[in-house]
Amino acid sequence: MIASSVLVSAVLAGCIAVLVTLAIERWGGLAGGILGTMPSTILPAAAGIYLAGDEVLFRQSLAIMPLGMLVNGIFLAVWIYLPPQLETVKRPLLSTTVCSLATWLVFGMLMFFGVEYALDYGFSPWGIASVGLMFIIALAVRMNWNIRETPKGSEPVAKSVLVLRGSAAAGAIGAAVWLSSQGQPFIAGLAAVFPAIFLTSMVALWLAQGPTVPRGAAGPMALGGVSVAIYAIIAMYSLPEWGIYIGSAVAWLGAVFGWSLPAYMVLKSRITLD
Repeated sequence: MIASSVLVSAVLAGCIAVLVTLAIERWGGLAGGILGTMPSTILPAAAGIYLAGDEVLFRQSLAIMPLGMLVNGIFLAVWIYLPPQLETVKRPLLSTTVCSLATWLVFGMLMFFGVEYALDYGFSPWGIASVGLMFIIALAVRMNWNIRETPKGSEPVAKSVLVLRGSAAAGAIGAAVWLSSQGQPFIAGLAAVFPAIFLTSMVALWLAQGPTVPRGAAGPMALGGVSVAIYAIIAMYSLPEWGIYIGSAVAWLGAVFGWSLPAYMVLKSRITLD
């Protein structure tokens, strides 16, 4: 049962990751960034974690995800603000990639120990998730406060890069489900929000289109990623209450119609007015 949950979750996550890259390439950073980051890989991850562990571990794993999306927002901010400072560097893509991953690791570890400390001192999973949601909303709004160009891609992303991207996402989600089954909810939650999709999107788009397209997509991706945090909070209760299928549908609809679509409309109207 555990092996099948890991496999199914990983395969679905890999397929979804490829589709998000194609969405940004086809629709541009605004539509692709926000709509392409609607809750996707978290669906098989949350379902797999729910099947693999008990309800307490499940809620603890999902409680860490909003804070994980906050760390991912900081990761994406590096892709916006660092490249202009690297104009004289020989390999700006490599430097940006290394710096963004190092930033994610540092803040991820701080989050990991912070959540453990909070739970030890009586904070509820709901409280932890709510704090993470408030901070990621604040960061995402700040990242999109100044309007940036969000062009479509002019060159197709290489198939080999798409395969690599899907494999990275599949590995991260598969690891998250397996870790949860081993009684490691915090590490599982952190692994489930590892920025495999964000990282491979940025690298793939930079290689195919240059730095402008990924920089333009990073802000909308952070804004769209808030929906993942909302999905996690709703799913903490909807999956145990209504089961995997109905519970996942309720959480997805709540995240998409409660955040993704309104965020897209607001950002689109601001760009149009500008």
